[in-house]
Amino acid sequence: MQLVRFFFARQSTPSASAAVRHAARGRALALWPLAALALVALAGPWVVQNPTTPDVAHMLAAPSRAHWFGTDALGRDLFARVVVATRLDLAIALSAVFAAALAGSVLGAASGFAGGRIDRLVQRVVDVCMAFPLFVVALSLVAVLGNSVQSVVVATALINVPFYTRLARAEIATRRDANYVRAARLQGAGNTRILFSLLLPNALPALCAQMTVNLGWAMTNSAGLSFLGMGVRPPAAEWGVLVGEGAPYMMTGQWWIATFPSLALALAVFALNGAGERLRDAFDPRTR
Repeated sequence: MQLVRFFFARQSTPSASAAVRHAARGRALALWPLAALALVALAGPWVVQNPTTPDVAHMLAAPSRAHWFGTDALGRDLFARVVVATRLDLAIALSAVFAAALAGSVLGAASGFAGGRIDRLVQRVVDVCMAFPLFVVALSLVAVLGNSVQSVVVATALINVPFYTRLARAEIATRRDANYVRAARLQGAGNTRILFSLLLPNALPALCAQMTVNLGWAMTNSAGLSFLGMGVRPPAAEWGVLVGEGAPYMMTGQWWIATFPSLALALAVFALNGAGERLRDAFDPRTR
């Protein structure tokens, strides 16, 4: 009987290790598009030509060897503008998501750790905030704060705070009565030390995975605001601005002005969402 158990254990080990290797390869492949996006954002503006220099001799030129993505109504090289816009869009999304994650995680962690009336009050406020259409709220905030990059970052961060508040609250509430928390209390640790030294570090994997997913949504939100004329102002190179500038020319045959920035935005969102899903699977104990 022991020999049979040993045989089946030996037979199951290679398949389990192969599954682990396959999952690791899948996570690595999912991170490649994200690495390419970061490389374009960092090195792209140093490689391409000046994206703001007009060239009236090549206005509305179709894609060619000289201009891979064509030119816009002022003769500016569209490939250079799309590449340069990557840094600005990614910087806006990173700033907004990090600010939202910091504020929402602290608020949600304090709510989940305190419990009782404080927890119920915070959660009702979060429910009310999430009941409104978030893009409409961001549009209203930018209208009040003014059209600027800073306004887009603030508006995008504020509408993302409830997501991290709810996630951090759930993570902390399930761990606040764990044995290691009770042991820390017996050793004389205070609530602040327990919350920030024990509970929040254990919630960081889930929060990081959520941040990666939210980056794509924040990028789409900022581009949508700029497309409507309520975000980044021309002549700045930003994907939403480029799509807005190219939209009137779609009916006259100059399809490339709006198409290539839209494709760049879509590919960036797919890369961020794919990386976020892989990170979430990696941190989820049910999938390991």
